[in-house]
Amino acid sequence: MWEIIRQIAAAGNTYSLEPDVSESAAKEYWMGAGLSAYVAEDAEEIVGTYTLKANQRGLGSHVANAGFMVRPGFDGRGIGYRLGEHSLAQARAAGFHAMQFNAVVITNQRAIALWQRLGFSIVGTVPSAFRHLELGLVDLHIMHRFL
Repeated sequence: MWEIIRQIAAAGNTYSLEPDVSESAAKEYWMGAGLSAYVAEDAEEIVGTYTLKANQRGLGSHVANAGFMVRPGFDGRGIGYRLGEHSLAQARAAGFHAMQFNAVVITNQRAIALWQRLGFSIVGTVPSAFRHLELGLVDLHIMHRFL
């Protein structure tokens, strides 16, 4: 998973991770306490991953949050969709009532379309909340759906 996280972070266009994030910091971010990490494999090669957690603690812990990464070069093969379906099932099984994404970069149109196909709605937009490495400050969407 480290290689996928490293490549996605270095691109600087979808995740707020530092582009030069260390392996140990990335592992803590993706697989640390309170997180469940999953992978998608193709011919025993990890081609995608997601992490699932409570979006908030305490009184907000009934809403799940997840982050997704597909290995660069493997997009367009349905991996993200299958990871999304799996995450929704896992969240339901864990007792969550909804799922919320706090930071979908507005320029990540493939992800926005994917989440909408899976029943998510854009419930808010945070202006200039992401420092895109190529485009500068861009907006973030908050997306939500009930389970």
